[in-house]
Amino acid sequence: MTDVARLASWLRCPVCGRDLEPVDRLTLGCTEGHRHDVNKRGYVSLLGGGSKLVGDSAEMLDARDVVLEGGAYAPIAAVVAALIPDAGGLRMVDAGAGTGYYLRAALSAASDATGLAMDLSPTAVLRAVRSSERIDGLVADTWRPLPLRSQSADVVLDVFAPRNLPEFRRTLRPGGRLVVVVPRADHLGSLRSSGTMLDVPTDKAEDVIRAAGALYAPLAREHVHYDLSVDQTLRRALAAMGPSARHAAAMPAAVEQTTVSVDILAFAAR
Repeated sequence: MTDVARLASWLRCPVCGRDLEPVDRLTLGCTEGHRHDVNKRGYVSLLGGGSKLVGDSAEMLDARDVVLEGGAYAPIAAVVAALIPDAGGLRMVDAGAGTGYYLRAALSAASDATGLAMDLSPTAVLRAVRSSERIDGLVADTWRPLPLRSQSADVVLDVFAPRNLPEFRRTLRPGGRLVVVVPRADHLGSLRSSGTMLDVPTDKAEDVIRAAGALYAPLAREHVHYDLSVDQTLRRALAAMGPSARHAAAMPAAVEQTTVSVDILAFAAR
């Protein structure tokens, strides 16, 4: 059963910006009379009209499960969890949450924490909500004004996902923590050698740090780098789980090992 009151506690109306409250067990509403239906499967879509972006497909999410649930990125999840503040009752938003893998890792760092999985893909949000009773679900576009209450979160996660730094800051309480994971140029480099996977721009971490400067104080920067053995199944999944899936029809290079190389950045909201 969806905890509609808990779900509402994260959200504001995408039409007028007023806080949402439960109207009944499957409806949220604001004082201006706008109503938003809660999906019976446990999440709400506040996407509205006008977005031309498309969320990850079920096939992309299946590929992501092969990679993540198989442990290929477990060292990344471990560092993300280690950067979560040691405090009770934390509220965490995962922007671009996918199936909730990293959010679950972060929640494991605090036994009484709750999380909101926000993603453009309803299929992803459904999987995230089903994966933990501590996760609420929201379908929304990160690039647009977020239908999240101001200062409603202690932590915002952004792992391999689009970043809306001003809106993340509005959502965070003063001193709240933002954790960002971005790939380095050599990430999965041997798989990219065939040209079937998109290249990663250099200095992504530096770009994030510069963009965050006015809104956040830097706390930590971790470089996670390790060799990963890959078979055909994992190679296919790594290529099919992200943006490359929409651009490449061919298989990635048939190598037996690749490099995982990412920067994990932590900031405090000013």
